[in-house]
Amino acid sequence: MKYNAVTEELIEKLKGVVGDKYATTDKDKLEIYKTDEEGNSIYFHYPEVVVFPGSTEEVAAVVKLANEYLVPITPRSAGTGLSCGAIPIHHGIVIELERMNQILKMDAENLYCIVQPGVRTVDLQQAAKAEGLLYAGDPCSAESCQIGGNLATNAGGNKAVKYGTTRHQIYSLTVVTPLGDIVKVGSRLEKCSTGYCLEQLICGSEGTLGIITEATLKLRALPPYSFDVLAVFNSDEKALSLPRKILKAGIEPTSIEYMDNRSIVISGEFIKIDLPYAKKGGVYDIITVETYDEDELDKKMEKVSMLCEEAGAIDVLMADDRIWEARKKFADACRELCLTWASSDYVVPLDKIIDVTKALPVLMEKHGIDGGIVAHIGDGNIHVNILNTQNQGPEDWANTLHSYDDDIFTLVYSLGGKMSGEHGIGYKKKDAFEKFTPEGEVNLMKMLKKAWDPNNIMNPSKIIDVE
Repeated sequence: MKYNAVTEELIEKLKGVVGDKYATTDKDKLEIYKTDEEGNSIYFHYPEVVVFPGSTEEVAAVVKLANEYLVPITPRSAGTGLSCGAIPIHHGIVIELERMNQILKMDAENLYCIVQPGVRTVDLQQAAKAEGLLYAGDPCSAESCQIGGNLATNAGGNKAVKYGTTRHQIYSLTVVTPLGDIVKVGSRLEKCSTGYCLEQLICGSEGTLGIITEATLKLRALPPYSFDVLAVFNSDEKALSLPRKILKAGIEPTSIEYMDNRSIVISGEFIKIDLPYAKKGGVYDIITVETYDEDELDKKMEKVSMLCEEAGAIDVLMADDRIWEARKKFADACRELCLTWASSDYVVPLDKIIDVTKALPVLMEKHGIDGGIVAHIGDGNIHVNILNTQNQGPEDWANTLHSYDDDIFTLVYSLGGKMSGEHGIGYKKKDAFEKFTPEGEVNLMKMLKKAWDPNNIMNPSKIIDVE
């Protein structure tokens, strides 16, 4: 589709909506918005103007102007995505939501909160904790990512085994539609069978079906007791057999995380800590269990330790802050080693994780790439952080990754998996998504996108292409 360029007339009208201070065409400032966490310059695209609305009404007014002038929009929160979802592929307008960063309500009595999209995830977690409550959304990037991006990509994270992904934390959303209408979808109910579940459809749509400007989210009682166990194994197969044993035993873990030896070494060097068994080829399972009863905690700790030993653990330790820092800093460690690192996040049935991890070293050697594997193995979500250690140029590196992806996606889909468990499709995986997704499913998505966004201005060229 052909879009119009942003004109001086449009810029003046945008300034009239958000104020002169909150609209910029300054080239130095636009530099920030050419990418998200993507380091390969082949994907960089500059917006023509960035606006910083302060309210839902201002977002709606900007969207209406974009329709009037036929200019594409790219919504953006913190820009921590890994699939080029916040890159303005067709230039146009970036709507930056960082000013809308308020926790509007924290209702401890009724276990819910109302937040704007620019609230950092960690700030919401801490605000809930101060009330003795838990906001269960917990992506590894919680200290930098924002709720709007979490909602747009249906972010997962460490606690998804017990509490689900971001979509499981939603009561309702206020959304600016692609035509500039303001609509509230969902409601603060425990169940509902009243029409289409639109809040769930919009969550994970990556800004292609509207811009989320307010969310009513669930809070939970904060479990007062917890333990973190580090089970060290000398083989991937033993480590990856543990989640099914824990779940089958009736223990409801909050998280079960995995690190292969390469990721342990990379993270340990980055945080400058000599991690247990890092130099002896050890691999990690990190298990967190929370309870509301101290006696129950002791019983579950004993049971988990026994299950780890039965699975073949060579050591069972308490997982202190060093271990969690290593797990959460793995992406930062890769970024320091290589700006053009890439992160994948396949998801497969739990019993198929070992099939993927066995194949990965072979595929990585075939394509001449290096990297480490971490995983949310309690929910089958495997992250492979790939390093451009051969310093390939932008085009060659992109081609290498496409070839590798073609092989790994073929395997993942043959096992009943999908190419993304939480990062989303964005622009980077769009072509692969269409290739590996059944035609009927893709066609339904295209029809939906065309109906909701007839001018195709809302984050175009993300997830799917429409004519």
